[in-house]
Amino acid sequence: MEIVRGHTLLRPSERPTRPVVAIGNFDGVHRGHRHIFERARALEPTAELCVLTFDPHPAKVLAPALAPPLISTPRRKLELLAEAGVDLALVEPFDATFAAQSPTEFVERILVEALAARRVCVGYDFTFGRKRAGNTELLAALGAEHGFEVSVIPAFTVDGLVCSSTKVREFVLEGRVDGAARILGRDPEVEGVVVPGAQRGRTIGIPTANLKLESELLPKNGVYAGWAERVGDDGSTGERWVAAINVGTNPTFVDDNKVIVEAHLLDANVDLYGARLRVGFGRRLRAEERYASIDELLAQIARDIADTRAFARERGLA
Repeated sequence: MEIVRGHTLLRPSERPTRPVVAIGNFDGVHRGHRHIFERARALEPTAELCVLTFDPHPAKVLAPALAPPLISTPRRKLELLAEAGVDLALVEPFDATFAAQSPTEFVERILVEALAARRVCVGYDFTFGRKRAGNTELLAALGAEHGFEVSVIPAFTVDGLVCSSTKVREFVLEGRVDGAARILGRDPEVEGVVVPGAQRGRTIGIPTANLKLESELLPKNGVYAGWAERVGDDGSTGERWVAAINVGTNPTFVDDNKVIVEAHLLDANVDLYGARLRVGFGRRLRAEERYASIDELLAQIARDIADTRAFARERGLA
């Protein structure tokens, strides 16, 4: 997949020829987003598929205090777009100047002049331009004026749930990672670099990989069964392990509110300091608790590991 950061960097010789363009933030690249891409492909099977997306998320510019935590890091979003079969990702830098464009300016500068779009596909709730003045009806009218078709894709549902980034965030924040997975089409995940922690796990025989997080969206504090995999700087993945994951503040040992993510990799003895790790949450096992003694904590950790092994067998990971 080709990535271009801003339509002004699209050189004429490298522009796609009459592409089909899907527009959106596409945070998480969930099943509803992939449905839009599939419909775009079906409508224009011979055209290149271009995704027009934005960085940062517009809410971080327009209403930073209300901006939602991102499901995926910008880099991970691009990896997921590539996996979805996108040919070109046009990542528009979103700032106050960009936000001030009128709907007509947005269409003429990007969809017509930069991309020469053949067809534009958007979700049913799409808005664009200054103060979100543009809607799907205006986009269709501008498309008729400038020679491109507009397809508005209805909501995509799974098990009666509308697939939306908002619903994914809601599920994750509640700790309902299985619900989030239904919408995402994969386990919710976080990424970060493994850094030294307090070494408490190692002293009690349960070493953990502590993450300096790059991700924003974390599940509700608790213990989860899942997995961890090594990720290269180019997005390539390496070894994968079954993992028991703790999200929380370690109340048995400390009295502050700093939330950390640490993963105990089952049956693994590897040095991961400095490595980037992707951690996936498959099942919530329990809430985080404070224990009166180390022995009580160790007994509970043993149960967590047994539950994680059971999860792995069910998933075919073990």
